[in-house]
Amino acid sequence: MTHITLSNIRKRFGPVTAVDGVSLEIGSGEFVCLLGASGCGKTTLLRILAGFTRPDSGEVLVNGKRVDLLPPHKREIGFVFQSYALFPTKTVADNIGFGLAVRRRSRAETARRVAELCELTRLGGLEGRYPHELSGGQQQRVALARALATQPSMLLLDEPLSALDAKIRAHLRSEIRAVVDRLKITTVYVTHDQEEALSIADRVAVMEAGRLLQVDVPMNVYLRPQRRFVADFVGASNLLPGRLLADSRVEVDGLHLRVPVPAPLPAPGDVTVCIRPEHVLLRRPGEGAPGGECTVAGVTFAGPTVRARLSTAGGQSLIADVPTHEWLTLGLRQGDPAVWNVRKDSPILLPAGDG
Repeated sequence: MTHITLSNIRKRFGPVTAVDGVSLEIGSGEFVCLLGASGCGKTTLLRILAGFTRPDSGEVLVNGKRVDLLPPHKREIGFVFQSYALFPTKTVADNIGFGLAVRRRSRAETARRVAELCELTRLGGLEGRYPHELSGGQQQRVALARALATQPSMLLLDEPLSALDAKIRAHLRSEIRAVVDRLKITTVYVTHDQEEALSIADRVAVMEAGRLLQVDVPMNVYLRPQRRFVADFVGASNLLPGRLLADSRVEVDGLHLRVPVPAPLPAPGDVTVCIRPEHVLLRRPGEGAPGGECTVAGVTFAGPTVRARLSTAGGQSLIADVPTHEWLTLGLRQGDPAVWNVRKDSPILLPAGDG
């Protein structure tokens, strides 16, 4: 069942088009991430949904009813700001219960709801502390609990983890997803972090220059990007010029690779081929099946993997992510010759010159 409908939303700030004709449907209880670089329009779109910004044109519907002319407090939203925006002179309990106090709920009802949310967000025992006495992760959980206190029909989050370090971000995004799943609340989450979006969302909506380029489940966004920008922005990628042949193979740097060709079948000709680094196979010369000649131009150790920068015989630059235990077996070093190939059916076909 559709909960939120954004229909042809447009918003300009002077000469800049922040949101350019965006249409999107979000199902009840669905978790959607708006993903894109700074300035792509994702936060503006979230603020339009919240009611903090009015669109120049288009409609926002919630459960089939138009709400784009309603103020934020009449939209049944919970909003978590990037800065958390906690009240510094209020305790954790008072911050969480603020929305209930504004709505003149009884003290007993407010206390019960605050206790429920402190248990849900693991803030028990911290109710009497002030924001400056909390860690960044604890402040984030207070902001989340406050957004949920009034039992909104949808939860909106604007880069809520951007101020935290990587390990805490990874832990807290799992906690946010667990809370959302427990409450079955429709959620729209803005982030520029590709890993965050892929790991937390039911669907990812990739934005660029105010437009939605692809809306899909995370695995398809990564493994089957529809645009060059999506392939380049989401994860690391090798984007190489190629030529589609008549037999559903593509020629890349002298190699003939079998690719899953999208329907309808493109006419043979120039294409761009996206090859993810983990799909590049690397061997020493003379070992195994033939492939393309290359030279190891650089090596970066990243713990579980080693990233090798390769220079191919055809003059292309290529990166390969090799499991560390395999790299140690290969014994390759910077400057060594090697042979590269690609895992079967892993290359991604994109139109040549696609933006």
